[in-house]
Amino acid sequence: MALDTVANAAATPDFELPFAQLGLKEDEYAKIREILGRRPTGSELAMYSVMWSEHCSYKSSKVHLKQFGEKAVKSDALLVGIGENAGVVDIGQGYAVTFKAESHNHPSFVEPYQGAATGIGGIVRDILTMGARPIAVMDPLRFGAADAPDTRRVLPGVVAGIGGYGNCLGLPNIGGEIVFDETYAGNPLVNALCVGVMRHEDIKLAQAHGAGNLVVLYGAKTGGDGIGGASILASETFNTAKPTKRPAVQVGDPFAEKVLIECSLEIFAEDLVVGIQDLGAAGISCATTELASAGTGGMNVQLEKVPLRDPSLSPEEILMSESQERMCAIVEPSKLARFMAICKKWDVTATVIGEVTSGDRLHITHNGELIVDVPPRTVAHDGPVLTRPMARPEYLDSLTPTSLAPIESAADIKAAVLKLMSAPNIADKSWVTKQFDHYVQGNTILSQPEDSGMIRIDEKTHLGIAISTDANARWSYLDPYNGVKLALLESCRNIATSGAKPLAITNCLNFGSPEDPGVMWTFAETVRGLADICLEMGLPVTGGNVSFYNQTGKVAILPTPVVGVLGVIEDVRTRSAMSFKEAGLELFQLGNADDNFSGSEWAHLHGQMGDRAPTPDVDHETRLVKVLLAGQKYFAAAHDISNGGLAATLSEMVIKSGIGATISIPGEVVPGGLTGALFAETPGRVVIAVKTDNVAAVERIATDLNIPMHTLGVTGGDALVINGASIPLAELSAAYTETFPRLFG
Repeated sequence: MALDTVANAAATPDFELPFAQLGLKEDEYAKIREILGRRPTGSELAMYSVMWSEHCSYKSSKVHLKQFGEKAVKSDALLVGIGENAGVVDIGQGYAVTFKAESHNHPSFVEPYQGAATGIGGIVRDILTMGARPIAVMDPLRFGAADAPDTRRVLPGVVAGIGGYGNCLGLPNIGGEIVFDETYAGNPLVNALCVGVMRHEDIKLAQAHGAGNLVVLYGAKTGGDGIGGASILASETFNTAKPTKRPAVQVGDPFAEKVLIECSLEIFAEDLVVGIQDLGAAGISCATTELASAGTGGMNVQLEKVPLRDPSLSPEEILMSESQERMCAIVEPSKLARFMAICKKWDVTATVIGEVTSGDRLHITHNGELIVDVPPRTVAHDGPVLTRPMARPEYLDSLTPTSLAPIESAADIKAAVLKLMSAPNIADKSWVTKQFDHYVQGNTILSQPEDSGMIRIDEKTHLGIAISTDANARWSYLDPYNGVKLALLESCRNIATSGAKPLAITNCLNFGSPEDPGVMWTFAETVRGLADICLEMGLPVTGGNVSFYNQTGKVAILPTPVVGVLGVIEDVRTRSAMSFKEAGLELFQLGNADDNFSGSEWAHLHGQMGDRAPTPDVDHETRLVKVLLAGQKYFAAAHDISNGGLAATLSEMVIKSGIGATISIPGEVVPGGLTGALFAETPGRVVIAVKTDNVAAVERIATDLNIPMHTLGVTGGDALVINGASIPLAELSAAYTETFPRLFG
């Protein structure tokens, strides 16, 4: 086929282009024609199709996400907010930290290893483009039923991809989640978070300024892998009748990315770039239009100068390719020689492919022929904005309360705890986490299975950060507005139990099809809840990600808003770990239990969902965080009560320490009795271990902040003893550790 030039497009207005096959709707194609005043060329159509996809344009979520701006928290710590590749916050001592979470869900179902690996690679480059050195990653994951054949296919590949890519980059994996539920069958959630650090003065932005400045593409050559990959895969429901929605998944090369990181950081250190953008979803289409749109002028690009791995690629394919390990920089001509010298030193391919202009158009030529002539903002930022129909889901009116038999005898207590601790959602995840390097770079202070991951930022002052990601999808299913609030509050507790103060949040919002009014209502309620709770807690939203179309046929995933919280700790040497190291410590529960089992793991193990999520108590949670921070110096250990309730928290503590505990719970005075005390997942609770000499000080702090403090028992022995039920640590540990090897080999 002859090259489809702008002149040819103007001369053949009735030529039919395959817009529907590229995911564009008829009205969207008409809008493109209106913007250009003619039909688009094939190359222009390719650019609009990937940039107007759900994944890139947020067209179904924009009307709701604006609440994060309308309800924005005024925070002195926020240095760069929503709109850039990642948010940046001030953590003190001249340091800035950038962090963000992204999804790579659909590619990871198609090709688990490369889908997950390139998910890590993409989020790392987002952090790099802010001028930061990436220092750690995390991986919140969701899969179908643990014993399902497809889970056995997907999970090992995803885990290997995360470990293979992250380990090769030399980045510690410091936390995450693994949750199983039948709704994720066919739609695993592979969310990846990366955190990076820089000095304030080193922050970079994705903007193209200065007419005459050069557009430099550097990194890997462009290939045919991932053409339209994430942008198309994440923008439609999987359907076997639409093979065009399953294009090639991107192929990653972590060693190329490691070199690219070091090369980029040296370039940044010498202040050689005006603006910088990575090439992720939508590739060159995204990088050129976003840089030009956020800048002050236009851009001319010569597409034939793009280095190719496959010389047979058409211009459209070059523009859509999502080949990995590529960056696009805006460089002043006077600094080009030094820029190229650094790239040569690192053996990184670098090519000038264009320049910034004083106009307001993006012009792309191929061998002298003009194939793209567009206003860049219409491609990158002024895409469709949809107000989708919303309706409260009918299932909310048919929910039924849980009905669970009480647990009373010693034999029943032991059997119940062993059943809980061997359940896939609670069981030991070291089969997974041992495939990740937690301590590379030497600054990891806490990592899985601790409540939060912690990294030392400064080796002299011991300044550090802690990060936690959380989501209870069942609570979001029962009550999306409060479910996401509970996720954020849990993440804050996880940060505070380690001794860090919550500072800012990011999010990764995973939902079914936005074309389903029930899904859209759930999404809207989630965004409203998250915006409200951030305002209540005084935590700025630094950025985030929306992933729609996570469903197969009419079965949508549980709404899964993953909330990541970043906290700061002045001295990592004072952190609290989740488990104790000695016998004779006194154990206490901060906060009260109730009798609501809805959305709990104990209810799930009995095939029940329940009818009501807990009601968040923001005032209590805020005071609890203050208790945890004020009492940190007195704690021998602190562990959040969440999934699995108190029974899981106590079991995890004694298994990790190898030291038992004797617990006495007055079940008759706890709502829900002993069953509620042990297995309800009432939020706002933490177990602390305290030396006897420090108990009075902790009690004073709790009393002053009006936080209930209940005596649980004492550490020691070789069993977990609960109300007379003795569970030997060896038996408890076996139940906890044997599940994953049995399931995944």
